[in-house]
Amino acid sequence: HAAQIQGFFDIPVDNLYASPIFALDVLNAFKGREDELIVVSPDVGGVARARELAKRIGCGLAIVDKRRSKPGEVEAMTVIGDIADRVCLIVDDIVDTAGTLCKAAEVLLAEGAREVHSYITHGVLSGPAVERITNSAMKSLVITDTIEPAQAVRDAPNIRIVPTAPILTQAILNIWNGTSVSSLFDSETLWPIYEGHYSR
Repeated sequence: HAAQIQGFFDIPVDNLYASPIFALDVLNAFKGREDELIVVSPDVGGVARARELAKRIGCGLAIVDKRRSKPGEVEAMTVIGDIADRVCLIVDDIVDTAGTLCKAAEVLLAEGAREVHSYITHGVLSGPAVERITNSAMKSLVITDTIEPAQAVRDAPNIRIVPTAPILTQAILNIWNGTSVSSLFDSETLWPIYEGHYSR
């Protein structure tokens, strides 16, 4: 969730990232449509994360600037960037009740986006989240299984779960064998261990 956590341990700790896994998923799910894609940060604070994925898949970046009138309540959303007739990929680190995420998807479509998909690392998906996502304007939500998905999440028609077991297994093997864990930050390196989950 935060790379800085590595500094709080007196044992070796490696921070693994979802962006190379998501890049693999995007390049497989949107093969032949790469020029239609634009990555969207749902807030200004997530720009670095969104920029990392945009760089990996070779596309542009947009931002949803949201202002809150009080904690937990979104007052207004403004899109920064040209998303007209583009396939928007919202990227974030965590989704809980999905209210803000679904609202962002509505705003993007209202601003002229062709489709909206979301890539979120940690899927808490509490309360009305699954119902909101199922009934939302988003075509798909892709999460990892860092949090065990409930059956309702697994059964949702527009939620996909990308496993983290392959990258965790390879990280353990690399550490055990004394080889670099940073090689796992590269999507091409990850392809062989995720090959069974995708058809290229």
